Amino acid sequence: MKLRAGIVGGTGMVGQRFISLLENHPWFEITAIAASASSAGKSYEEAVAGRWKLASAMPECVKRIIVRDAAKVGDAVSGVDLIFCAVDMKKDEIRALEESYARAETPVISNNSAHRWTPDVPIIIPEVNPEHLGVIEYQKKRLGTKRGFIAVKPNCSIQSYVPALHALAEYRPVSVVACTYQAISGAGKTFRDWPEMVDNIIPYIGGEEEKSEKEPLRIWGNITDGAIVSAAKPDITTQCIRVPVTDGHMAAVFADFERKPSKEEILEHWNLFRGRPVELDLPSAPKPFLKYFEENDRPQTKLDRDLENGMGVAIGRLREDTLHDYKFVCLSHNTVRGAAGGAVLIAELLKAEGYLYSRPA
Repeated sequence: MKLRAGIVGGTGMVGQRFISLLENHPWFEITAIAASASSAGKSYEEAVAGRWKLASAMPECVKRIIVRDAAKVGDAVSGVDLIFCAVDMKKDEIRALEESYARAETPVISNNSAHRWTPDVPIIIPEVNPEHLGVIEYQKKRLGTKRGFIAVKPNCSIQSYVPALHALAEYRPVSVVACTYQAISGAGKTFRDWPEMVDNIIPYIGGEEEKSEKEPLRIWGNITDGAIVSAAKPDITTQCIRVPVTDGHMAAVFADFERKPSKEEILEHWNLFRGRPVELDLPSAPKPFLKYFEENDRPQTKLDRDLENGMGVAIGRLREDTLHDYKFVCLSHNTVRGAAGGAVLIAELLKAEGYLYSRPA
């Protein structure tokens, strides 16, 4: 039997991507959609009229679902086994709302940043730190729940370069410089919504550089005394730039290692890297997860963002550097791997590892 999924924030761009990805999913089916009070009571088709942002058509299976009020916790979680959350609210409001869902014994897989630094909430890239799911048991004790908890997906931009560096962990990266070139969909926009971005670049994305520098260290951290403690290394500095493309975040990465690998060793590690989702044969697991392009002009956003249905990471231009050990370029799809698709993969991992199951009658 499929688990019944609710989507909170279902009218926004990431919510729409959740709906698109969950259509015909083998493990989950959409049975509820919640959003702001202004959308509540309308059919989903009515609530999103004129605001459907994806190139693919709205799935027929959701058009007649009556949208619930996300703020009414009992109604939002009624009849669902888990919730995917992608709301546009203030962080303190999101924290309170997601914790209310969890206390109502409903697992929450969140696309939001509000709980990324809650000590007992795991921030997961399934191929990189699946062991962090172990902190959920401590979280349940704090919340006083049996099946309710929160797990979060990290910032979209770091999912291009963190996996590439993680595959090289045995060489112990000590310093990383990353410049990210981020699509407008990362701001929930299209060119129709944001005509100022046509033929334009903006060298600032609020809060993005802090997230890009600190979240990887939490992902590479460990569980100590019921909390996730961030790793001390590598030192990371970033610049995050908004560029005029629809989807796809690219990163130019410069890295130094405690034990410098050869280029051949790096390519071998990228080629052989698999991760827990492939081991478990999860439905959304990309095969391969990391793909290296030998061509000098790859990866390209338009050509390679949909690698492995948008769940893979494209890498290219590996070469030694005059100031650092190596430099290379990475690319990932920010609203698939970096947002809704990454959250769906987390949910698949949670189900496979026994954290998600049908709500008792």
